[in-house]
Amino acid sequence: MQVDDTDRRILRQVLAEPSAARADLADRAGVTAATFGRRMERLREAGVVRAVQAVVDWRALGFAVEVSLRFTLDKTNPRAFDEFIAAAREVPEVVAIETFLGRVDVRLNVIARDMAHYQEVYRARILSLPHIAEVDALMLIATIKDSEGLPL
Repeated sequence: MQVDDTDRRILRQVLAEPSAARADLADRAGVTAATFGRRMERLREAGVVRAVQAVVDWRALGFAVEVSLRFTLDKTNPRAFDEFIAAAREVPEVVAIETFLGRVDVRLNVIARDMAHYQEVYRARILSLPHIAEVDALMLIATIKDSEGLPL
């Protein structure tokens, strides 16, 4: 799909304020509401826009601790990745799972209410995940930039 300047203007407005009214977004992008609707539908059908979603601030809900855990798996079992990921999906405090090519195989982002809760989750749920060869923890101190935006 070819994305033109009008599509880019629309995408910039949706990224800037996804919860704004459709008419307001259209006006800011310099198009009519009907054009905005048609263009957004086309962008969705082409897979350019997958969803307009809410972003939850975990800290506002009382989760003050976020830890990124990096795992190297014991790959002697050919199902190690699949079994590890399936088990990690069952841990409610795991909010992101990413796989990598390199020394680190998988990264889990884990949230907890406080350090005592994190320690409980780590000992009871994380260390019991299958096929762990090595684990390294990085505690989040501050998020400097967290943007879904693109240079459109």
